[in-house]
Amino acid sequence: QVQLVESGGGLVEAGGSLRLSCAASGRTFSSYRMGWFRQAPGKEREFVSAVRWTDGITYYADSVKGRFTISRGNAKNTVYLQMNSLKPEDTGLYYCAATAGYSGAYYSLRAWDYWGQGTQVTVSS
Repeated sequence: QVQLVESGGGLVEAGGSLRLSCAASGRTFSSYRMGWFRQAPGKEREFVSAVRWTDGITYYADSVKGRFTISRGNAKNTVYLQMNSLKPEDTGLYYCAATAGYSGAYYSLRAWDYWGQGTQVTVSS
């Protein structure tokens, strides 16, 4: 099993920045992906960003490209999401996710095996 714990959410004004962190513990894999999804009230959970751990290839939703940056920590079990130029539509519960291997579409919920509890991000206008 893998446990994921997010931190770094909060309330920020539009145009501001936040940095989310996700720490993983438990089982380790030789190749895996870590990523972020978000869910706004009344909406489905959606893909935000992901990174392949072995080669560092990153993926972003069109809505966050150029504003958000995903990065790996020095430790093998930490991933960050730097969010700049935040907009009110970025508001939601942000979930960290992880999965072993690289099969499955990175943007699909079904491709991910492990989930954190989420951290709230609220952007005021």
